[in-house]
Amino acid sequence: MTAMPATTPQTSTLLHAPVIDWFAVHARDLPWRRPEAGPWGVMVSEFMLQQTPVSRVLPVYEQWLARWPRPADLAAEPPGEAVRAWGRLGYPRRALRLHAAASAITERHGGEVPSDHAKLLALPGVGEYTAAAVASFAYGQRHAVLDTNVRRVFARAVTGAQYPPNATTAAERRLARALLPEEEPVAARWAAATMELGALVCTARTPSCGTCPIAAECAWLAAGSPAHDGPPRRGQTYAGTDRQVRGKLLAVLREAVTPVPQAALDAVWHEPVQRARALDGLVADGLVEPLADGRYRLPLT
Repeated sequence: MTAMPATTPQTSTLLHAPVIDWFAVHARDLPWRRPEAGPWGVMVSEFMLQQTPVSRVLPVYEQWLARWPRPADLAAEPPGEAVRAWGRLGYPRRALRLHAAASAITERHGGEVPSDHAKLLALPGVGEYTAAAVASFAYGQRHAVLDTNVRRVFARAVTGAQYPPNATTAAERRLARALLPEEEPVAARWAAATMELGALVCTARTPSCGTCPIAAECAWLAAGSPAHDGPPRRGQTYAGTDRQVRGKLLAVLREAVTPVPQAALDAVWHEPVQRARALDGLVADGLVEPLADGRYRLPLT
């Protein structure tokens, strides 16, 4: 990808008002955006929404917050209960990380999600994106929040590229910071608005450019919508993979109220080598705990 062009205050201003005004009309009513969600609700949503669509997250999110409305409520239960409640959201290590974050919040911050970006970043399982998202969406702070949707909007609107790089670059971070409105509340609104624009309008495969509030300012459209960066990355095939086997093994353990014998796990997948590899991986990731008598359970510590 070519170097990103320099942005000017005029460039930023031309983008801010149309996107924020569009968001005021078209933002989805999502539970983690409501005031009653609080910082903990925002954090839970950010963990769940990683690599998972909103439609799948919504029911699990509601059940999670009903059971664990505060970090201390989650921290008081074994990590295996977080894995159990995670259900079929996928990438269940996120459940363990969220439990670890809840424990750290309870121990270090009196049970309140910290507002300080550095303290958020120091929590287990919280990376640069999640720290910025929680500080911005929960506390109205001024941070560059760069998820896939935002990166795609900036790539098209500002740099003229159809897709952003595979991994977030330093140039993208500089661009995102340069585009931030100066006022904190406006910057937080801008972060949410650009994310929603990428999710609903500036989508990966079929962008709705005719309804885009910044179509007139879009560098990619102005260049004739060139497809010079190749197609969007395709999702990994799931059927027959170790990930599918891991999911089947975890499903048995989530549904069990007592430790599970090896025979019950053997029954979920026909190929013994792949099944053993998947089970070993779950144990190594801390998602499954082997017992001395040969049975398995979700982790208690």
